[in-house]
Amino acid sequence: MRTISKTRRALTLGSALAALMSALPLAAYAQQNVTRIVVGFPPGGTLDFVARTIAQGLGNELGQQVIVENKAGANGIIGGQSVAHAAPDMRTLWLSSVGAVAITPSLGGQMPFDPERDLVPVSLVVRNVEVLVVSPSSSYKTAGELVAAARKGADLKFASSGTGSVPHLAIELLNDVAKLHILHVPYKGGGPAVTDVMAGHVDGYFSDIPGVIGLIKGGKLKPIGITGPRRHPLLPQVRTFDEMGLPGVEADNWNALFAPKGSSAADVARVGAALRRVLSKDSVKAMLEASGAEASPSSSAEMAALLKTDSAKWARLIKVKNIKAD
Repeated sequence: MRTISKTRRALTLGSALAALMSALPLAAYAQQNVTRIVVGFPPGGTLDFVARTIAQGLGNELGQQVIVENKAGANGIIGGQSVAHAAPDMRTLWLSSVGAVAITPSLGGQMPFDPERDLVPVSLVVRNVEVLVVSPSSSYKTAGELVAAARKGADLKFASSGTGSVPHLAIELLNDVAKLHILHVPYKGGGPAVTDVMAGHVDGYFSDIPGVIGLIKGGKLKPIGITGPRRHPLLPQVRTFDEMGLPGVEADNWNALFAPKGSSAADVARVGAALRRVLSKDSVKAMLEASGAEASPSSSAEMAALLKTDSAKWARLIKVKNIKAD
């Protein structure tokens, strides 16, 4: 009986060990078959929404799991650093807004990586042009009227979500193009800035459309100008600055996907093609466009050119206006 008992225990232990050994390669494979999209901001924001909108479809196209990982801090830089230092195997990607890659490097702060040197553009994902909003009680119906008033001596103050942010640079771009002196009032985030615009404490605010479209539709903010090259489909009645005789007031807080430097051109092209297929699906386009973002896939080369152009554009403005990081 003791011999049988020992034999059974040995068989049981052997079976358990065999099961464990056979499971380890599968677990390792499962880990290898996961791609992370790193977002440098907490869950719930616009960038996080875009990442989660494309993640499942991208996973389906690639035949693997794609998850979103939030690594917040330093206006997106912490997340970017983790990707810049990751293995170049396309298992770790970074979804970044324009600020961290094309603006922050010119603000004078310390960057733990160089976006153009340490990352490979995969594709543009969405465009987020800025809309100039004012209080519903404001007398200005268009940005053209506001500019005319400023030229006649009106003392105007615009809020921003912080020094060096896209809303701030849009103010300075308007000042530069129209030769105005609108006062910049920085806030700690878009929420308090919007609150003071609605209350009439400041005269205006440039915002990504996804950040304010609900308030516009609810009648709590009035849109008076678009910084894009054409009117926005959700705000077809709002004219562009170009249409109002102010060409050059173009600010786009685009979102783009990046991979670590050293990623093979073939892998970058493969993921880029999969992303284009995702962004061409009506269901995905509808979700993004309902939020105010515009699906805008590109090639790696096109994204690299856009990064270079916007980096030079914002660097020039930052230098002319002597803008420094807080």
